[in-house]
Amino acid sequence: MPRSTLTREQIITAAITLLDAEGLEGLSMRALGQRLGSAATAVYWHVGSKDNLIALAGDQLWHEIALPDPDEAGWRAAATIMAGDLYAMLTRHPWLLQAFGSLPMFGPGKARHDDHLLAVYEAAGFTGPTADQAAAAVFTFVLGNALGPAATASLTRKLRREGSSAEQAIDNAQAEAREIAAQFPRLRARLDTHSADYGAAPDHTFEIGLQAILDGLQALQPGPTR
Repeated sequence: MPRSTLTREQIITAAITLLDAEGLEGLSMRALGQRLGSAATAVYWHVGSKDNLIALAGDQLWHEIALPDPDEAGWRAAATIMAGDLYAMLTRHPWLLQAFGSLPMFGPGKARHDDHLLAVYEAAGFTGPTADQAAAAVFTFVLGNALGPAATASLTRKLRREGSSAEQAIDNAQAEAREIAAQFPRLRARLDTHSADYGAAPDHTFEIGLQAILDGLQALQPGPTR
């Protein structure tokens, strides 16, 4: 595709698809150009650099998160929807968590999300720094819960790049981990449960933890309780 017919939006969309499939390590301007039927130089012309492209792609993902009106839905319902959407977005695009640790990742999409998130906690009665603290408490909880699926996706891609059978390598590592865990009574009792899987947690851990945090915030600051 010639430079003149490419658009930045097309490049970002293709980059997200490639990043979802291959992670940060699998993104190159040459591979992206091949997907678009264009030369790598044409891609560079539109986005400037690989790092800038990752930042643009990452910022686009924040538009996947709904921004419910806390006055209509109630602050707690709005907070629950936003946290759930954030968790779902991060597990759909696990490379974004990795990008947080290597690149500055702030643009209009994330700013739109963050501004609305503060509005939700202000609707709960929090003001100034306390609204920031409430938003950050929930935000970091979501990030922490998304790390397990992101780690699993990253490890699977790494093993496949190395020519290994990802499933077999993980099974071997799990078998070794089970031998170690069997030496400890509480871990031994959980060996046959889902929480023993690599990067996994018991069912409904996210939902229970989120509601516990919102319970705590509601107790800290009087406000609407819908």
